[in-house]
Amino acid sequence: MEFKTLRNIESSFKQIRLFTFVFAVLCFGVVGIVVFKSYQFAEEQRQKIYVLDNGKSLMVALSQDMSINRPVEAREHVRRFHELFFTIAPDKNAIESNVKRAFNLADQSAFNYYKDLQEKGYYNRIISGNIQQRVEIDSVVANFDSYPYGVKTYARQFIIRSSNLTIRNLVTNCSLVNSVRSDSNPQGFTIEKFNVIENRDVDTVER
Repeated sequence: MEFKTLRNIESSFKQIRLFTFVFAVLCFGVVGIVVFKSYQFAEEQRQKIYVLDNGKSLMVALSQDMSINRPVEAREHVRRFHELFFTIAPDKNAIESNVKRAFNLADQSAFNYYKDLQEKGYYNRIISGNIQQRVEIDSVVANFDSYPYGVKTYARQFIIRSSNLTIRNLVTNCSLVNSVRSDSNPQGFTIEKFNVIENRDVDTVER
């Protein structure tokens, strides 16, 4: 009888140890799930930006990885440079203002091209002939597989005189490197090795 009682006690201890082990495993499992869900929730919250609208309503905006938008920003940077650099009015101050803003987006190579045009009297002829010049960007082709990024730009120049309109094909290439963002360079790129590959008349329309 005593032996049977001992066996019952031993069996009870085994059951208690088993229940304790199962309970411990369940506790660790619950803790693991809670930690994982908490981390997941924190990551989701980091993707949100909370914005106060005049201190009244709270709006939520989702943030995005900056690298996703870099190709778009790169093309916009190149597009903006060309618009500033090649859009010319017959006014010296307007020309200098646009060119200085373009220089904030590029390195010495753009300045060298500008000085070359200036020494050839290009801008003086624009002013004396009361000529307007504007540019339309057709496409900006960039290679983001290697750094610095190679970029080729296809555009059309419109040379507007009182008697006629001349249309030119404009093709340029350059390299893009990452730079510091600022008010004058919001995309955070710098154009290097700027070069004009083609700039030729393709049509003239009498006015």
